[in-house]
Amino acid sequence: MPITCHPIPKAPESEVDFGVEVRGLDLENLSETDFKSLRTILYTHQVVVIKNQQSLTPAAQYTLTRRFDPSAGVYSHGTSISNKSILHRDLTTIPSQPQVQVIGHGHVPSYEGLTNLNLQHPHHRTFHKHPIPESLDRDFTHFYRWHIDSAMYDLDPPLVTSLLAVTLPPKRHQTVLYSDDPTTTSPSLRVPLGTTAFISGSNMLSLLTPEEQSFILTSKIEYAAHPYIWLRNARSRSTGLGIITESLELPLSSLPPISPDKIKTYPMVWKNPVTRTLAMMVYPTCARRIHLADGSVIDDLAEVRETLYKLQRRAIEPQLVYPHDWEEGDLVLFNNHGVMHSIVGSFGEGEVRLFRQCNMAGSRGPLGPEDPVPVEGN
Repeated sequence: MPITCHPIPKAPESEVDFGVEVRGLDLENLSETDFKSLRTILYTHQVVVIKNQQSLTPAAQYTLTRRFDPSAGVYSHGTSISNKSILHRDLTTIPSQPQVQVIGHGHVPSYEGLTNLNLQHPHHRTFHKHPIPESLDRDFTHFYRWHIDSAMYDLDPPLVTSLLAVTLPPKRHQTVLYSDDPTTTSPSLRVPLGTTAFISGSNMLSLLTPEEQSFILTSKIEYAAHPYIWLRNARSRSTGLGIITESLELPLSSLPPISPDKIKTYPMVWKNPVTRTLAMMVYPTCARRIHLADGSVIDDLAEVRETLYKLQRRAIEPQLVYPHDWEEGDLVLFNNHGVMHSIVGSFGEGEVRLFRQCNMAGSRGPLGPEDPVPVEGN
């Protein structure tokens, strides 16, 4: 069967220009020719949906994901996650395949060697400064956190992430509210319960003025050491796009030992290894400093966050967001160096959601605007 690409469903008002459904692939017996085609499709369209993958094993999911970066091997956050990290409660490792994590919500008696799972979908009330009132929680929600899959300390961001929908609750919808003013309900976006929302880094770059583009093309972001421990007490904006500065970050003395050589400083713009297109890729939650072209540094945390928010905010307008409408068996692959994504949704009692996530710390850092593409093509 030939490999074919098909449009993904989008709302009439959508201006999303990325994403594609791919058919005709046998993922457990993928030839090198077919993989090269898949890789080109992925880096061209950023998000790839492959349906009816209920039988895909964790080992096959790992093998497929690793083919995009054969030198990678360890899970993106390392071999273990500190119980002080805000991520600790969200991830459960599959014993037979430690690069694959179980995520979701609700009670699961057993799955892939795990028993008596009580999964908890990240809820914005645990992270946002202004959560939606509990009385409105069934019908309304926030983007939880716009992010790039990455430890942002010690390990480099995965090149590609795969997500597999194993079990879904009965379908219903919620309205995402993400105004900067928590007292208003506009703008908003109607989404399926538990959607994964995506935005394009290339689109984010294109929305900037020439002066702003010059700024980000020549600047770099220094990320915090042990960021998910550092910000455990901090609170997010209602948009899910970065942190409100309230001096709630942990002092360095309260963090695990810090190795200066493990602190990550990345370009603000990353290059696609296939199309050579550029994308603004900045993880605002974990950002600590901005290094400017003249060698100076923006060190004030509030200024760093306000600067990034001004640059990134326009890219999450409702018409620019792709909220995937999950069906059981959907496998979604995405270019983690080209799109940002967010968890979304507020689940009720008895609503069970079970997913598998696979990604591995990159064997290289992101490509900057002037970096050559590696010979191996990663």
